[in-house]
Amino acid sequence: MSSFKDFVNEYKPFLGLLIFGNIENLVLSAQGVIEGADPILVAGLSLLAVITWQFIGVFGTKSAMKYSRHIEFIGGFAIFVLGIQSMLPLINHLL
Repeated sequence: MSSFKDFVNEYKPFLGLLIFGNIENLVLSAQGVIEGADPILVAGLSLLAVITWQFIGVFGTKSAMKYSRHIEFIGGFAIFVLGIQSMLPLINHLL
């Protein structure tokens, strides 16, 4: 049980990024549906992005820890902007 607590405490600073990352995936998939994107192409590009971010995460985590607050803010702001951008066509369509 203590190893689980250690695991949770180690990743606690990234909890916001994990939550906002999942929300970002939902926003981006909604944008893809609205725009009529090819699901196979999107899946391939998503897989490439995940692999790229995995390498960045493995090799860049220690140097990025001192900028974690900035990174979290920029990520949250990007999600906010993408959410607004994905809703604008629907709002224009409804009006």
